[in-house]
Amino acid sequence: MPSAAWRERYEGKVTTVAGALARVRRGDRIFIGAGCGEPQALVDGLTDMAGRLADLDVYHLLTLGTAPYAAPRFSNVFRHNSFFIGADTRHDVAEGRADYTPLFLSEVPRLFTAGHIPIDVALIQVSPPDEHGNCSYGVAVDITKPAAENAKIRIAQVNKHMPRTLGDSFIHTDDIDAVVEHDEPILAQPPPEPDAVSREIGRQVAKLVEDGSCLQIGIGAVPAAVLQFLFNRKDLGLHTEMFTDAVIDLVADGVITNQRKNIHRGKILASFCMGTKRLYEFVHNNPQCEFRPSNYTNDPFVIGRNDRMVAINGALEIDLTGQVCSDSLGYNFYSGIGGQVDFIRGAGRSLGGKPVVCLPSQAHHGESRIVDHLSEGAGVVTTRGDVHYVVTEYGIAYLHGRSIRERAMALIEIAHPDVRAELLAHAKERHYVFMDMASPRSERYPEELERHVTLPDGGHVLFRPLRLSDDALVRDLFYDTGERSVYQRFMGHKATYPRQEREEVVNVDYSTTMSIAAATVAPIAGQLVALAEWRPDPDGTTAEVAFLVRDEWQNRGLGTLLFEYLVDLAMERGFTGFTAEVLADNQGMLHVFQDGSQPVRTRLSDGAYSVKIEFDPDEVRRRTAAARRSRDRARD
Repeated sequence: MPSAAWRERYEGKVTTVAGALARVRRGDRIFIGAGCGEPQALVDGLTDMAGRLADLDVYHLLTLGTAPYAAPRFSNVFRHNSFFIGADTRHDVAEGRADYTPLFLSEVPRLFTAGHIPIDVALIQVSPPDEHGNCSYGVAVDITKPAAENAKIRIAQVNKHMPRTLGDSFIHTDDIDAVVEHDEPILAQPPPEPDAVSREIGRQVAKLVEDGSCLQIGIGAVPAAVLQFLFNRKDLGLHTEMFTDAVIDLVADGVITNQRKNIHRGKILASFCMGTKRLYEFVHNNPQCEFRPSNYTNDPFVIGRNDRMVAINGALEIDLTGQVCSDSLGYNFYSGIGGQVDFIRGAGRSLGGKPVVCLPSQAHHGESRIVDHLSEGAGVVTTRGDVHYVVTEYGIAYLHGRSIRERAMALIEIAHPDVRAELLAHAKERHYVFMDMASPRSERYPEELERHVTLPDGGHVLFRPLRLSDDALVRDLFYDTGERSVYQRFMGHKATYPRQEREEVVNVDYSTTMSIAAATVAPIAGQLVALAEWRPDPDGTTAEVAFLVRDEWQNRGLGTLLFEYLVDLAMERGFTGFTAEVLADNQGMLHVFQDGSQPVRTRLSDGAYSVKIEFDPDEVRRRTAAARRSRDRARD
């Protein structure tokens, strides 16, 4: 049976707010518990006794309540220093009344343990003690536990509303110097309601999450929106610095099981949480959740031990070389480094990991978030060497291991259509891209044209339109395909495929011109195994079609499926038929046309067939009208 001796010692430490804070001296360094774990009664009491104090440094990770001590009238008493700037202190930092210390969240605890920032008094909020005298730090373990452990004096607000979270999350009452028993609701931070842009970004990011992935979800509407699109996944895990209410439904539906994690299997691992009463009830005494300090949860080497780690974080702007700013707007500090780099690098170390940076293409006032250079004064948080995936509502750009030219083109493609031409012009000025590179012919990539296809032999490919950044893939398809197949495709010997010619293939408008590739299934750019394209004939009512299929993918039914898909797309755009030129010995291509659903006429002349494929006029009218109605609904 546990000894009750600790209880007598505990009762002797219980006092009033004023009695507890009487231990604070002029010139002290004060740490205040972070986020939703902020001890509100102690913070208010500290401000009330400002008249007898002076020159206090106040350290905080993130303020979600009020920070009255940062008010101008207390400038000679308190100096607020934040490791991550909240909305309530942003103005104070901008006007020089408060400080911001930029640091990776994983490294903040070391400031306390190594004595670089000696803490005199830690003001914390904890759950009531259990039968052994242990109090839980509850919703905020993060840097609070290391700061308290290294403080000279620990003052705790004991609140029955603080959930008892499990893990490396406890402090014994013997290690607390003064106790204030004060019950009040824990600070709430409901997840932001994603708008249409955030939801679309979330949908794009969700493409990168496969079954068995382990997630880190950052703060903000965009990361939260991702979770809405994951209900059809299986066995997801969660290893994150923080999480919100949005996680609960995925757990309840059996999507987040944590059963495929390499470490802490079966557990949600986090250092703090921010949400509502529903979340706090979920984490209370829940053995499925384990809370640990930030120096562990955010350690990139620990993070990287989980396979398929997907780290999802936001940004304020990114330049064409891949430099990510996420803590400042020009010279004005906006938030902080937080755990972004910790998890970006951890996911980069993970087997099959995907570090993701997501941001809307435009700011609220219409400024582009993808820029030719970062704003003057803006700081680089995630370097161009760390960045992997960048996502906007217009798609996904993969930058890791890519040249500056490839990065610039990939980012221009997912920028807002209104600024793409301007960004391309800037890229040319800086010689990031070819000086004769044409502007994109389409404002948007038609993602709705993507199709996952199963071949008759069970193989899987993705049919998708090409875009400008696919140039290298088209080049590889050409040079990796056998000479005979290339000869048949181009109606003669072709030793090289110059970039200017390839650009005509990848830079299409998806209406009058079209290039559809068959690619191996991959999140971004799987290998191209076949390519079909059309270009309008002079009369504008028919189009010439051509195909190229890798040798090892021929005779698998791929060409037939690709041809039928092209027919569907051409009908929707009002074309009345296809034409083609086919060498007489290219029997495979002839069979593709003749076995199709449309009537075919051929004429042999000089060793080649002129092929005419006539679409059913009634079917063309029906498909065109249906496509028009679909576009009208999308606009509405």
